[in-house]
Amino acid sequence: QVQLVESGGGLVQAGGSLRLSCTASGIDFRIYNMAWHRQSLGKQRELVAAITSGSSTNYADSVKGRFTISRDNAKDTVYLQMSSLKPEDTAVYYCAARWKIATIQRMCEWDEADIWGQGTQVTVSS
Repeated sequence: QVQLVESGGGLVQAGGSLRLSCTASGIDFRIYNMAWHRQSLGKQRELVAAITSGSSTNYADSVKGRFTISRDNAKDTVYLQMSSLKPEDTAVYYCAARWKIATIQRMCEWDEADIWGQGTQVTVSS
């Protein structure tokens, strides 16, 4: 079965840390570009971070220096390490996979993602 399963969300105080995981099944994970998106109530989906199959990375300005995306091809898993969390980071976080992509930096490229996860809630209290 082709799917992405996120985990690691939860409730954390401002300034705290969380690590999200997204594990793939049914695909050759190594060849896929991966990304984390988020969406909060009343707002559009935001591209948070992305990583190519070759492990090049890109981040939204709002999370640079605080979040780190990484991948472990042996475990078919992509991670999002989040530190110095702020209340405005509260959202449902989704991972996405796309095999062929022109650039990982553009949100519109991820609109055509091959696979989406079901999302995991992150809540940051002030």
